[in-house]
Amino acid sequence: MTTTSNRIAAGVERRAPFTFTVDGQPVQAYAGETIAGAMLAAGQRLTRRTAWRTEPRGAFCLMGVCHDCRMVVDGVPNVRTCLAPARPGMVVDTQLGFGPAPEVGP
Repeated sequence: MTTTSNRIAAGVERRAPFTFTVDGQPVQAYAGETIAGAMLAAGQRLTRRTAWRTEPRGAFCLMGVCHDCRMVVDGVPNVRTCLAPARPGMVVDTQLGFGPAPEVGP
């Protein structure tokens, strides 16, 4: 599990931590944290790669405007992780470009 923490500790009371995974690696989070917030606290910055050059991107504005924090969350692409709350057991993956194409029914 990622043990690096950039969280403020003094004067903050938290409930028991839980974990979710990012690209198969466990990340510790607390109730009320966003996915991006928990990732940043754990020292993980990569959220997606660009479509053509596969250049790395990470959380930038942290308020849902820039869309650089988009990731695949529980199989759903283009989730803005700076707005999405972290949940125990969720599976988060780095997104390539615009994410997987949606399935089209018959």
